[in-house]
Amino acid sequence: MALSTYSSVYPIDAPGTHTAARAIPRILSIAGSDPSGGAGIQADLKSIAALGGYGMAAITALTAQNTVGVTAVHVPPAHFLRQQLDAISADITIDAVKIGMLGDAAVIDQVRDWLEEVRPAVVILDPVMVATSGDRLLRESAGKALRSLLPLADLVTPNLPELAMLLGEPEAADWGSALDQGKRLAAEYGNTVLVKGGHLSGTECPDALVNTTGLLSRDVVEVTGPRVLTMNSHGTGCSLSSALATVQARTGDWEASLREVKLWLQGALTASEELRVGQGIGPVDHFHHLRRASSPGAFAATLWKAAVPELESIYGLRFIQQLQSGELPERDFAYYLAQDAIYLNGYSRVLARAGALAPTEEEQLFWAKASQQCLEVESELHRSWLSTREASTETGPVTKSYVDHLLATSASGSYAVVLAAILPCYWLYAEVGRQLHAAYMDAGAPADHAYADWLTTYADEDFAAATRKAINLTDAAAAAASDVERVAMMDAFTQSCRYETAFFDAPRLFA
Repeated sequence: MALSTYSSVYPIDAPGTHTAARAIPRILSIAGSDPSGGAGIQADLKSIAALGGYGMAAITALTAQNTVGVTAVHVPPAHFLRQQLDAISADITIDAVKIGMLGDAAVIDQVRDWLEEVRPAVVILDPVMVATSGDRLLRESAGKALRSLLPLADLVTPNLPELAMLLGEPEAADWGSALDQGKRLAAEYGNTVLVKGGHLSGTECPDALVNTTGLLSRDVVEVTGPRVLTMNSHGTGCSLSSALATVQARTGDWEASLREVKLWLQGALTASEELRVGQGIGPVDHFHHLRRASSPGAFAATLWKAAVPELESIYGLRFIQQLQSGELPERDFAYYLAQDAIYLNGYSRVLARAGALAPTEEEQLFWAKASQQCLEVESELHRSWLSTREASTETGPVTKSYVDHLLATSASGSYAVVLAAILPCYWLYAEVGRQLHAAYMDAGAPADHAYADWLTTYADEDFAAATRKAINLTDAAAAAASDVERVAMMDAFTQSCRYETAFFDAPRLFA
């Protein structure tokens, strides 16, 4: 059966009100304003909101700029910036601070004094000196003052020209040289430096956390990814640093934060062409993932696309073809049912775990009921059939691997990832069952079919409804998940799909 244009009969409903239980980090950006919206405070607030934070802003400078360049910079009195900072910190607990464009030495002095007084838990310094367009945003006389801020920052995020300027060295021409410069800067100021490979050439775009004082698991933590070929990089550094502040306030783990933010920024760069903003270097699309995730069924449709090749493989298996025709040896079917009963015992525990992680009472009840049905209904049918036939009760290798995968996922994965691992046993099983039942009915529902009783159970509407519910809950969980979680969801789902195929093929190998 060709499935290249095959569509699931299990439609996706609009996602419900599922939200992940998660504290909302309060992030303060201290930076300049970009009236075109692509960089500075505007990009920071978009990034903070996109990554699930509550954004606040103390404005250090006003610029006249667009995607083509900067035409003017106005730095308000430094004491007024201090008034902004004091007003915020006197009233609101700040979980993380991102510092961007500062303008001049007087502004830097006010920020330094405030940091020493307030001592925020997380401080990220993006030493903005030159705009993407090449225009200078920090007065040359302020360079020494900016360096005085570095010891107060937990993370410094210069681009390669800025890294070289902070060290007073030529700009690094390759990744190895860039890492060496990052190590020297980290050693000099005792903090962590994010070395960014965006200014280099090549198909890969590496980033690395560098710290020589043992604050990381190793001196250099490198995270690579594909280079996105686009002209729309306006505000990339601002967006990255403010996003990192937001995620770090939630995770407390620099490597995990970088991995999550890097995926998000890759998507923002990839989707930037759709914005069509300006005639020069355009901005990134900060909310690309929210638009994608908020579309009902969007993630489930992606999962379905990944499942189709496995379904094609399943329909080509001897076991399925012989089960449909009734020619399947009873020994093979008995092995399949015996392994399915063993599998369901483990699967019920994973369903129970999903219920324990579920954020709403409705979802808790759904997964708890599903777990109970595995033991009381599904397994009972198998035991009844097997009680009159000989079948091995030993756990087969495929069954063990599949159950181990599910249990490992349920032990370490988030609610969304656990649902993705669970889903193929609903969705693929329901699709295969529907096809087998339809073929049986098309053949006139012959009474002498060896597996007639079994094939008729596939028409159960309750299981079809449960499958639709499982799909929609998974889709809603994906909408509330982070980019990193969605990657993990896809991995868990595709792995379970492969195990579904192997499970149907196991009787041929081990019966």
